Amino acid sequence: MLTIRREEPDDAEAIARVHVHGWQAGYAGIMPAEVLTRLNPRAWAQRRRDLGTADPEHPFTTLVAETGGTIVGFTTFGPYRNNQDRDDLDPAHGELVAIYLEPAHWGSGVARTLLAAARDGLAERGWTGYRLWVLADNARARRFYERAGHSPDGEESTYPVPLSGGRAPILLRELRYTTGS
Repeated sequence: MLTIRREEPDDAEAIARVHVHGWQAGYAGIMPAEVLTRLNPRAWAQRRRDLGTADPEHPFTTLVAETGGTIVGFTTFGPYRNNQDRDDLDPAHGELVAIYLEPAHWGSGVARTLLAAARDGLAERGWTGYRLWVLADNARARRFYERAGHSPDGEESTYPVPLSGGRAPILLRELRYTTGS
């Protein structure tokens, strides 16, 4: 049975594992393999702890999808990040920051359930319409959001992907999608 609940402090490792696995599978062929293979779930978990993402007072909410006591996905949402900067928030708009699943659960309906829960959470905070960013080359994610009623609004950005050895980062094109008012 699938359960959706708010992130708790002890969830950091499981969420980070899902996040890393989601990146490795979802961004294969989009991001360099060297970037994806060096992702470290422990480091990502520590970053979650350092940011205090499970704190109820945190401006962003993370909901996890659990089945059989195992976290298989998560979503994060909150106020819109101007220039995707978590320190520059625009409370006039909501943002869906992330949805990631363990790849084995892709196509299972878990992402749709997480999206519905995020929409409810955004609406509870007064945002019936919201924004999200998606990599332009991530055709799977774009199809998912478009089927769910989101559409590009013409805004674009670049996502810098750091490379090792002091090399300049790769800049990936992102598209902003919106829904509602």
